[in-house]
Amino acid sequence: MDSNDDTEDVSLFDAEEETTNRPKKSKIRHPVASFFHLFFRVSAIVVYLLCELFSSSFIACMVTIILLLSCDFWAVKNVTGRLMVGLRWWNHIDEDGKSHWVFESRKASAQESKTVSEAESRIFWLGLIACPVLWVIFAFSALFSFRVKWLAVVIMGVVLQGANLYGYIRCKVGSRKNLTNMATSYLGKQFLKQNTGDEQTS
Repeated sequence: MDSNDDTEDVSLFDAEEETTNRPKKSKIRHPVASFFHLFFRVSAIVVYLLCELFSSSFIACMVTIILLLSCDFWAVKNVTGRLMVGLRWWNHIDEDGKSHWVFESRKASAQESKTVSEAESRIFWLGLIACPVLWVIFAFSALFSFRVKWLAVVIMGVVLQGANLYGYIRCKVGSRKNLTNMATSYLGKQFLKQNTGDEQTS
């Protein structure tokens, strides 16, 4: 197996105990994790949009945004992904000094699959996808409006939140080969739909 592409299906920490002890009727089983999953990333965006109205100090605004982005990166990577969707990614260096990226997913038992919260899953993926898209829009906006001093902050937002997005997509989908297979399969289906649609109209 490629040293940079380790995909494992493992049990995460005490995840099994958490799922059995929680009541099944609750839609959001981890309200604190769900709150902080969105809090840091939304706060960073709000501070970026409004900081010039409340403070004339660029340094104070920049430090605040980078702190919020760093807290978000740590919380999403180490806590909310594991609790809300049972996924985790990380890196370790072996004895030979080679770097290994590991993408883990919780083993789903029959009892666990009944208690998985769809609401938490939606919150997790919505926050994970929407915020990096906003930072990319901010990057183009800063570039085209010549707000060069803000470009470094925006790029930090894209990198930190994009890294979490990429890591969790790899956890969900699997190895790089699976990503490629999914993309080619999707494009193949679209091509077939388009061609069969053209044949029916003609």
